[in-house]
Amino acid sequence: MAGLYFEDFKVGDTYKSTRMTVTESQIIDFATQYDPQPFHTNIEAAKESIFGGLVASGIHTVALAFRLFFMTGALENNLGSPGFDELRWLKPVRPGDTLFAVGEVMETTPSKKHDDRGTVRFRYSSHNQKGEMVLSVIGKQILKKKPI
Repeated sequence: MAGLYFEDFKVGDTYKSTRMTVTESQIIDFATQYDPQPFHTNIEAAKESIFGGLVASGIHTVALAFRLFFMTGALENNLGSPGFDELRWLKPVRPGDTLFAVGEVMETTPSKKHDDRGTVRFRYSSHNQKGEMVLSVIGKQILKKKPI
């Protein structure tokens, strides 16, 4: 899959990542730096939360999903992103969950200003080991066109 360019992406194409297991220490380490709420950082306090136990930060879940998708090689020619829309956290991610990411091409748009690139709109989702969707987000990636 490595080396995909803008022209290689077609509406409806899907790309699925390998799997990654989320550990308790990863959840706590990430949250300690970036989202220090007790249900992300403190095992005992998390038991008393609405989650009934430690859960990953939603921000961490987004970062994991993007890392997993990036590891597919589909975005090797990525030039950047103008942003994300419709971000939804659907299920909590807990220690021991094994996640994989899926990217589905929703739309492709050649740049009107730059002949060397185009934008691909993806629906990214992340799923746990039970196949349950834990995250859904729409993102745009600016990708290089094939060299002439």
